[in-house]
Amino acid sequence: MKTYRIIDAHCHIYPDKIAEKASAGTSNFYHMPSLFDGKISTLLDVGGKAGIEHFIVQSVATTPKQVSSINHFIAESVAASNGRFTGLGTLHPDSDNIEAEVAEIRALGLKGVKLHPDIQQFRMDDPKMDKIYTLCEGSLPILMHTGDYRFDFSNPNRMMPVLEKYPDLTVVGAHFGGWSVWDEATEKLRKYQNFFVDCSSSLYAMSAEKAKELIMAYGTDRVLFGTDYPMWEINTELERFMAIDLTEEQREDIFYNNAAKLFLN
Repeated sequence: MKTYRIIDAHCHIYPDKIAEKASAGTSNFYHMPSLFDGKISTLLDVGGKAGIEHFIVQSVATTPKQVSSINHFIAESVAASNGRFTGLGTLHPDSDNIEAEVAEIRALGLKGVKLHPDIQQFRMDDPKMDKIYTLCEGSLPILMHTGDYRFDFSNPNRMMPVLEKYPDLTVVGAHFGGWSVWDEATEKLRKYQNFFVDCSSSLYAMSAEKAKELIMAYGTDRVLFGTDYPMWEINTELERFMAIDLTEEQREDIFYNNAAKLFLN
């Protein structure tokens, strides 16, 4: 079987002393068990054994005061990874100094921003988000958690106005653009060329045929492979992805090329 270069474009990491607690918090939020502990060493071990070449790592600030410390942690983790990690910073819409925090993200060499509207408790199209979108537009891609049938923070109706207002803002909608509302997301968001998706925390919930339908709706040049570490067993996610009927070229784009264009260049 062909060996592919693989970037895992959706990995959460935490300092060792809080990793297990942070992973458990995510499990409780989604009522699904995280299979790993969220530690960097575990990601490198299990990801390396699975053949993952590179990891896009991130964490989410649940309060404004966490932003700078998380961004420094991510940058330090990238520096210590021997080239295995690319880091995304985090921001919080209630921060008093978003301009300075975006400047710090750039100074630290981080390549984008991770936001989670449902956990951070903001609506994506809230006017208070305009400053973040303006500062990121054209230069810092945003990996955004999208979709949750339980809330009204990150669903397609909230994403559409943002994509229309900021056509030069690159957004990667995690979980095929709408976790748990996959069909609605595809119908409403597929037309926006500045909107990419990853396949993390989605393949468990659908057939290979359904996954291919979603991939083709967005286009294989706008889909990224991701595992949502520490949630899922990485080899299982690879097996689920490999069961999708795609050409070698399409797999190469989703496994590596699309993420490299967004985050590694």
